[in-house]
Amino acid sequence: MFEWMAWTLPVAVFFVCIALMLVGMTVWEIKSPTTVRRGFLPMETTRGDRLFIGLLSAAYVNLAFVGLSGKFAEWFSLDGDPSIWISFVLSMVLLVLVMRKG
Repeated sequence: MFEWMAWTLPVAVFFVCIALMLVGMTVWEIKSPTTVRRGFLPMETTRGDRLFIGLLSAAYVNLAFVGLSGKFAEWFSLDGDPSIWISFVLSMVLLVLVMRKG
């Protein structure tokens, strides 16, 4: 059923993190309803809005990294493609930034 997707450990960890974030945000919203606020994003957002924007940004970072990993190996004279864990860490840092300051 899932043969079409490259289910590697980083991909599985990424999707588990997303599922845990959704569960956590649901519980947080039930316990403490959100308020609208304005950060560096050019609009007023709620926690859910920032999570959505952060997840989209994280997905784009991962896709860009996968698309450019061959070029990174060429540019930096690496023996192989760089580890996908690098993009995972970068995307999670971006997600945290959007959630906290967005």
